[in-house]
Amino acid sequence: MELTTVWFALIAILWCGYFLLEGFDFGAAMLMPVLARDDRERRVILNTFGPVWDGNEVWLLVAGGATFAAFPEWYATLFSGFYLPLLLILVALIIRGVAFEYRGKLDDDLWRKRWDVCIVVGSLLPALLWGVAFGNIVRGVPLSTDHEYTGNFFTLLNPYSLLGGLVTLSLFALHGAVFLTLRTTGELRARARHLAMQIGPVAVAAAVAFLAWTAVDQKDGWGIAISVLAGAALAVSLGLTAADFDGWAFVATGATIVLATVSLFVTLYPDVMPAHNPLNSLTVTNASSSGYTLTVMTWVAVLLTPVVLAYQTWTYWVFRNRIGTEHIPAVHLPSRVEAVLTGGSLPGQRPAADPHAHSR
Repeated sequence: MELTTVWFALIAILWCGYFLLEGFDFGAAMLMPVLARDDRERRVILNTFGPVWDGNEVWLLVAGGATFAAFPEWYATLFSGFYLPLLLILVALIIRGVAFEYRGKLDDDLWRKRWDVCIVVGSLLPALLWGVAFGNIVRGVPLSTDHEYTGNFFTLLNPYSLLGGLVTLSLFALHGAVFLTLRTTGELRARARHLAMQIGPVAVAAAVAFLAWTAVDQKDGWGIAISVLAGAALAVSLGLTAADFDGWAFVATGATIVLATVSLFVTLYPDVMPAHNPLNSLTVTNASSSGYTLTVMTWVAVLLTPVVLAYQTWTYWVFRNRIGTEHIPAVHLPSRVEAVLTGGSLPGQRPAADPHAHSR
């Protein structure tokens, strides 16, 4: 197998990891105004993914860096043609990260509510725009003979890509709701489970429509087969949620996201950026770096990837227990004091461990 194909597959894996992991914290943050009844419950939701959200974003950074190094022509065309939506995503992620850090700096309800709005918008906007971006990548965009994007921002807002945005938005919301049923207790968990059952039919309808449209338009046998598996995993996740098997339901929603992402990359190959005129398309061959560059990158990936995966797996194992309002003090305290008194966390700190917590 050629190294260009290997790196195309590795980039696909990085995007799968990013959507799988960042998807649930996007979803949980988006649902915070719907699920939380007071500040303590909002802090519970934030604590469920507080120790891992920044680690989840590393997958995006590595995917972008790998694309730049392995397929510089793809990177240049993508970031010039999709400049405005990618800028909106970047700004949203920055505001979201700042909001996590500054939310608890003052004991003031209005202060916290303003940062909560930033967290919700900073999660919702990327969840929507990633689907729009990937919808356009798979569908194809207008490129010149020099592989330069010749459309505009509104060219990207076509029905197919907007449907793709609805798919990622609804799937991440469902993934986040199922995650909260796995990581919370009491009434908050019950509300998250009920909301997951409400979001599920919307996610199923959007995903089936998008994947069917992709299958008809692209006519890729493997892509269609993987899409069918993604739809089946989504249906199974709803059944498991209804049966109160939180852990397996979360696995199923994660499998749905991974399989849907894989189906898009399988449909895309060997193109990396299809053009409306197929002669102008970027492929794994004409967009790649030199063989020497890919070889060096491969050795770096082989040596470092197991270390990163081991560390992130250990992090998730340490912060695996459920969290409830009983772990959060009634009076809001600065984050450092709260961590000492409760063992809880805001983003970047360790949450309280419940020795009796378990999930099915």
